[in-house]
Amino acid sequence: MVLVTGVAGFIASKTAELLLRQGWTVVGLDNLNDYYDVRLKDYRLSRLLGNDRFLQSKDPAQSIYRADTPESGKQVSADGKFIFYPLDIEKLSELEKLFEEYQFEAVLNLAARAGVRYSMENPFVYMTTNAMGTLNILDCMRKHGVKKHVMASTSSLYAGQKMPFTEDLPVNTPLSPYAASKKAGELMAYSYHKLYGLDSTIVRYFTVFGPAGRPDMSIFRFIKWIMDGKPIELFGDGSQSRDFTYVEDIARGTVAAMKPLGYEIINLGGGRNPISLNAVIAFIEKALGKKAQINYKPFHIADIAETWADISKADRLLGWKPQVSPEEGFQRSVDWALEHAEWLKDIKL
Repeated sequence: MVLVTGVAGFIASKTAELLLRQGWTVVGLDNLNDYYDVRLKDYRLSRLLGNDRFLQSKDPAQSIYRADTPESGKQVSADGKFIFYPLDIEKLSELEKLFEEYQFEAVLNLAARAGVRYSMENPFVYMTTNAMGTLNILDCMRKHGVKKHVMASTSSLYAGQKMPFTEDLPVNTPLSPYAASKKAGELMAYSYHKLYGLDSTIVRYFTVFGPAGRPDMSIFRFIKWIMDGKPIELFGDGSQSRDFTYVEDIARGTVAAMKPLGYEIINLGGGRNPISLNAVIAFIEKALGKKAQINYKPFHIADIAETWADISKADRLLGWKPQVSPEEGFQRSVDWALEHAEWLKDIKL
């Protein structure tokens, strides 16, 4: 049995899906916050619970799976293999009850407040979730004898470093509260490894994208704006580039990181030359057969101009390499958006 936090999220839902396919029983928790339109979270949870049809809230800020207490909101799939609780990792007392009820072989801590720009508007919630929430998870693991911890971290930590980014670079100059809060979580995991013998693998993700992604991320937004005939908001001139990584590859790498490793930090990225946002927009234009309108805005101070992962360590320790090329992943993302265009038109960006 595995605990997956943030399970209604983009990456965690795909990771839980893979674990279920591999035969694991998955307990998933998520606080279902309204940082972005919760109807996407409802869609992902409906799939995990095996509902025949997509159950969806009419309110972009209130999930149909939200409840007054974790127990009253508990949902179980028909085969009993997926168990969901609307639970916040910041609530230590509720986490304790979960660890008392279930005996986990591993915890995949993928719950996080994400988004570089929003972390400048509300830095406090990033620390309480990404740092204190991580501490709550680690201490519950210590108390209840759960040895394996996998934590999602970020390529945003590599700001200002030489590319391609390797895991041994000194990432001590975060450009955003988001990156700083993730660094805090990494350090706490290291402390619990040294003090209590927890086996902790930190996976640093590089620009994850794919179907049913986050609407604050570029790929989702570009596709929707072009589909809707609305101008793209582009920060900078579009020459900034990213090491795009398809979500199913990220899920595979995250599950592979459940093996015993001690304490390791591992990049999960595309591992090839970065792709510019201008090139991404051109691809989506071609896939949709529509020309983008672009509203250029100043480059954001907290953004990184370029990212590029060295993934040799992931290959060596996990036997992991990405299998889906960015171009194939972009096409799958467009195809999914077209298939679900009827309800996506109402999703707020």
